[in-house]
Amino acid sequence: MLRRVVRQSKFRHVFGQAVRNDQCYDDIRVSRVTWDSSFCAVNPKFVAIIIDASGGGAFLVLPLQKTGRIDKVYPTVCGHKGPVLDIDWCPHNDLVIASGSEDCTVMVWQIPENGLETPLSEPVVVLEGHSKRVGIVSWHPTARNVLLSAGCDNQIVIWNVGTGEAMINLEDMHPDVIYSVSWSRNGSLLCTACKDKKVRVIDPRKSKVVAEKDKAHEGARPMRAIFLADGNIFTTGFSRMSERQLALWKTDNMDEPICVQEMDSSNGVLLPFYDPDTNVVYLCGKGDSSIRYFEITDEAPFVHYLNTFSTKEPQRGMGYMPKRGLDVNKCEIARFYKLHERKCEPIIMTVPRKSDLFQDDLYPDTAGPDPALEAEEWFAGKNGGPILISLKDGYVSTKNRDLKVVKTNALETKTATKAENVPTKMEDKLEEVLREFKSLRDRVILQDRRIARLEEQVAKVAL
Repeated sequence: MLRRVVRQSKFRHVFGQAVRNDQCYDDIRVSRVTWDSSFCAVNPKFVAIIIDASGGGAFLVLPLQKTGRIDKVYPTVCGHKGPVLDIDWCPHNDLVIASGSEDCTVMVWQIPENGLETPLSEPVVVLEGHSKRVGIVSWHPTARNVLLSAGCDNQIVIWNVGTGEAMINLEDMHPDVIYSVSWSRNGSLLCTACKDKKVRVIDPRKSKVVAEKDKAHEGARPMRAIFLADGNIFTTGFSRMSERQLALWKTDNMDEPICVQEMDSSNGVLLPFYDPDTNVVYLCGKGDSSIRYFEITDEAPFVHYLNTFSTKEPQRGMGYMPKRGLDVNKCEIARFYKLHERKCEPIIMTVPRKSDLFQDDLYPDTAGPDPALEAEEWFAGKNGGPILISLKDGYVSTKNRDLKVVKTNALETKTATKAENVPTKMEDKLEEVLREFKSLRDRVILQDRRIARLEEQVAKVAL
């Protein structure tokens, strides 16, 4: 009889652990609105949580280190006239966050460097163009100041936040409610899941559907679709028998899925969180008390189940920390911020390793905070992949992380001198050379350590 060989993977033993109670954020009135968004957004500085608010919509913005009980009078971001449905941190500026609301508007906010001391009710810019509630907001991954919003008017609008203008309006593409929108890795394409059970791949600048799949999942409950780093699409949904499913699709041929897997018969919508550096997808079901994770590879069955992290309490929502906010010294490969009814609990995923050295295989270069393109370049048709950074020494936020703005930019909060905010080409070049020098120096030090260890081993063997 053939012995079954266990597939090798460095993520087979990913270890999930909830933090201690004193490291949670307590006494938070998490939003009760019936909308399948994650209700939480995280970056290396802040955690933002949509909360219940009387007479409008509000969300909390807490510095990561402000754990423990949160005072009921703690200042909120409270400019919306209706409940907030979705929030998203700008990937290129850790102080800027966008919010979509039932009041049909999108608002962009600039958070003070040290967090809020008074309630923030004046957004930097209000984006008006939807006729029904706005349920999805998502920043462009590589172009500065480009923001997407999707509303219950079945429209997708792409904004130039710097000028407050709606540049692209994708109407008549979706006959029903849009469940999810995902940018491709370089932001040239969109992938949407709709209530009509179709998954569409859209070129937004040409206002054209490039590919679509009808009945990607046959069940009536909401689907989700996200782009993977290789251009394939990962979807979660329900079968005709209301069992939860996940599937993988090729964008150039969506007739048949690469693979489909049935999971269980729970009715919570699965929210997928994807790490493009390691090709691991984490699935967090609304109302579940577990996080399942899968590795996506080129070998059958293509989507490999790794493990499940379970707790006793069900989750109301979930925040996912970008890679540059993780602690590389503890081999942390993911961090979630799980929303309970009255608190937010960080959950840390680590790969146990004995060595104290930087683990190159766990931390390939990841997307950094610098945009590859300006908004005008992207709208003109240019594409650019993410600018990658090394996490070898951990990500350190630079002080001048304020938006580099053009004069027409609505996010400009102060008149900056050229020398203050816009580095010259010489300074850019010098920074680049210094980065390269540091990278080479670190590699040499690492090689020296390896040689020293090998010499010790040789000496022991010789004895």
